[in-house]
Order: sequence, then structure tokens, then C-alpha cells
Amino acid sequence: MFTIPDISPRERAEETASKLRHIYPESEIQTYLPLIEEINQLKKAKNTLILGHNYMRPEVLHGISDVVGDSYALAKAASKANQDIILFNGVYFMTESAKILNPQKKVLIADPSAGCSLADGITPEDVRRLKQEHPGAPVVTYINSSAAVKAESDVVCTSSNALKIVSALSEEKIIFIPDRFLAANIAMITSKTIIPFQADCEVHRQFTAENVDQARSRFPGLAVLAHPECSTEVTVKADFTGSTSAMIEWIENHPEEKRMLLLTECSMGINILAQTGDREFLGPCQLCPYMQKITLEKIRDTLFFERNEVFVDEEIRVKALRSLNRMLELA
Repeated sequence: MFTIPDISPRERAEETASKLRHIYPESEIQTYLPLIEEINQLKKAKNTLILGHNYMRPEVLHGISDVVGDSYALAKAASKANQDIILFNGVYFMTESAKILNPQKKVLIADPSAGCSLADGITPEDVRRLKQEHPGAPVVTYINSSAAVKAESDVVCTSSNALKIVSALSEEKIIFIPDRFLAANIAMITSKTIIPFQADCEVHRQFTAENVDQARSRFPGLAVLAHPECSTEVTVKADFTGSTSAMIEWIENHPEEKRMLLLTECSMGINILAQTGDREFLGPCQLCPYMQKITLEKIRDTLFFERNEVFVDEEIRVKALRSLNRMLELA
């Protein structure tokens, strides 16, 4: 996670342009800059905190987001927000988490249809069934889930703290939902019994062991980084497996690695390239269709009209808050 320094909208636009020149032609950059400056002016006028997930488009991530990071980092930032409005540049379940943590604030999303195949893959009824089938087993729920599913859970986790959360629980049998691949990756590194659910991310499920083998064959010495939402056949072949923030930290700590295979949503590699300008990220490139729905134009209009406000039923919010707070305590 990093926080953008408090500079003028014009300075921010100029700083963004210098980063985007690593990845976009100048003509395209010039179409973004007026929107970036306008949004940053609106943000100041409306006392708004803009949160940006690592999978956002580069012009959104670098141009207007105040805090950038993975789901865990942004959940922490939302819990400490003192602005009147939170505009979350991510997908819908993320904005629900921000609203759960900030019930009195106005929480907005640029496109309410920006969903998540993983979050949509499980229902509260599924969780209740699992609890009946495995009485006494606590439910650890990946943050990529709806507020209603979080409300049925004992504790939330993210890919960056999942092992820490599982290890902190006294029980030896853990229901881990909804991501089957993250559950399998955790099961490989803990002695506890992990009971999974069969949902997954439509982006990360597409990466294969063959992708890794072909890339290593073509580029000897290649560094391979995988997100734990990838299958275990992929993660066992990777040099490093971790959350988006952990992967960024690994890259920062290994400046000698100039060529990498980054097995996660493609925008992240583009965003790192914009930040550094001296790395090469190889395919396969898989874009999240939901994250790509968040554009500068939609953000500008959402903030100007203060529309697309996110609401969470109060009973669900209170229950979900307990599981989120327990994550923040344990992690």
C-alpha cells in the first residue's frame, strides 16, 4: 500500500503523465490529463478519499487514487478514513467492506455492475449448510465475498493474511471459503484441516502450469510470481506466491530481476511498469472484466453527482463488521 502525497491537482496530473509515458502514447495521455485534474479538484472540494485497488487501470491508479493497495490494505485505510465521502475504485464487494467499516459515511462506486465471479460464487445459504455439515469448525471467509456471506462468517481474511488468520485460530478444522485455490494453497502450508468451497476467480483459474513451463523454456532465469488464487499446480512452480501487495514488495526488493512472469490480473504488471519503467512483464495477460469497468469518466460523473451510493442492510452490516474486525485484530 502507498499513500499519495498531498499536492495540487495540476502537479498530480504532471506527475501522472510522467508515469503513463512508460506505457501509453502521448496522444492518449493528453486525453486523460484534463479528467485527472478535474477529478482531483472535485475530490478536494467534496472532501473525498479515493481508494484504488492494484488491478485498476493505470490512469485511475496513478492519476486519482489517494491510497493504493490490495483488499486488506484498502480495508485498513477505509477503517481510518476521516473524509466525508469514500469513493472506492475496485469491485462491489470492496465498497461493501468500506461501508461496513464506515456506516455514517457516503461510500460510492463508479460502476455498481463491477462485480466479482468469486464473490458471486457463494451464497449465505451455502455458508449455513457448511456450518451444519461441520459443526464447531470456524468459518474463515476470503474478503472477496459479499457482505451477506461475511455476516455468516467468524473471521474474514485476505490473500496476504490468510495463513496468519488460520494459524491464529485454536481449532484444527477450518471451513475456508469461497476460493478453492486459495484454500488449497493454504492447506499445503498448514497442518490444519481445511474444508474448501468450490468457487474461484475467473481470471486466476486461466493460468496453468504449462504457461510457467513454456515461459521458463523460452526465457531461462525468468522470475515467476503467482497470486494464491492460482491453482496449486501453478503456485508450486512459482518463485514467489503472494498477494498483490506482497508481489509488489518482492519486486521492489529484487531490483536485479528485470524480466518476470506475473500470474495475476494483467493491469498490475502495467501499473508496476508505469511506476518503475525498467521491468518487463511477460504474458499470458488476463484482464478482469469487472475491474476494467472503472474508468475516469465514470469516476468523474459519480463524484460530481454523488451517485451510485452503496448501502448495506444494518443487521447484515453489524454481523459482517464482527468478522472484519476480528481480521483486523488477528492480522
